[in-house]
Order: sequence, then structure tokens, then C-alpha cells
Amino acid sequence: MATADGPEVLHRLLAAFNDHDLERIMEFFADGCVLETPAGQHPWGTRFVGRDEVRAGLAQRFTGLPDVHYGDDEHWLTDGHGVSRWLLTGTTPAGDRVEVRGCDLFDLDADGRITRKDSYWKIVST
Repeated sequence: MATADGPEVLHRLLAAFNDHDLERIMEFFADGCVLETPAGQHPWGTRFVGRDEVRAGLAQRFTGLPDVHYGDDEHWLTDGHGVSRWLLTGTTPAGDRVEVRGCDLFDLDADGRITRKDSYWKIVST
């Protein structure tokens, strides 16, 4: 998938996130995938392992920011690794507006499916 398409596959993944289409998002992930989120009690944030856990972890993004959108994005892909840099915007269920720069680091298998998605956000203080 990704090896033939280059960074375009990461554009399509981001489009699936912006459509809030969890099933389409999961098509990009390998069976033994890992998701590491920006926040958590460990140095790696919170880690989800396997398709079921990753799906549940990704669903939390849409619950926590129902109108989440990733824009102003750039993507790179080389030798089984990829990077997406973006501006995340959204509103929490409590009505708080979120606007933060972040990036995802990807590891890809030989078929171009995501084996690891490691996400980082800037810490925004008010």
C-alpha cells in the first residue's frame, strides 16, 4: 500500500481521520499494530496493541474531540518509515477549543501497512 503510493497513502489516512471513518482508518493498519498516544502515565503515553485495542484507542479521539480536524499537513515516507505533521483543531464535549501542532511517526510493514503509529502533540499552555 504505502510503498507503491509514497506519501499519498498518508494523505489518504489523514482524509479518513477527517471523515471520522474508523473502519477506513483501520484498513491502513497491520494485524499486530501498535498505537502510542501523546498522553498517559508512561514515557510512551498510552499504548494500544492489536487491531481491537488500536481501534478502541483511535475511537477515543472522536469521543474527546467530536469535530476533530487535521489540517495544514505535510507527509514524508521512506524505507518503511513515515511522518505526518499537522495542525489539529477541535472542540471538546465541554466546549473548550483545541488547536495544537503535532506529528505522527509511522513504522510500516513490507506491504505498506502501519505497524506502529506514535503520536506527538505540542504542549499548549494558557
